[in-house]
Amino acid sequence: MTTLSKAIHTTPAQPAEGAQPTEGTHPAQPTEGARPADPAQPARPARPADPATSRLRRHADGMAVASFILGLLGTLVLNLLLGPCALVLGTLALTRGTTRRGRALLGLTLGATDLLILALLTTTDGTVSWHIGG
Repeated sequence: MTTLSKAIHTTPAQPAEGAQPTEGTHPAQPTEGARPADPAQPARPARPADPATSRLRRHADGMAVASFILGLLGTLVLNLLLGPCALVLGTLALTRGTTRRGRALLGLTLGATDLLILALLTTTDGTVSWHIGG
């Protein structure tokens, strides 16, 4: 076996043949704070999340995505209905601690924009919907 392949296949606790241990460490002692790995046991996650918390977080993430989609659709159609729905879902997602915070904020912004478009259409044309042409 060549020296390079020996260096690749050694672990940090076992230096390659002929290598000097670094200052302050001994090859037989693991570094401070590290636990020796037991090859017989598979690696486990540090701590599983509480099932109720992860379920609520998934629901909050879904609300954030729904808020974004409804806000986006509301700019095109049914802004009277979809705008407030986007605002409510975005607010609920943020209060429940979503991991998709940016998407929830975008849903809030689009929901507010939907209502502004509705107000603009109502004041200029006297209508509550888009129309193209004359």
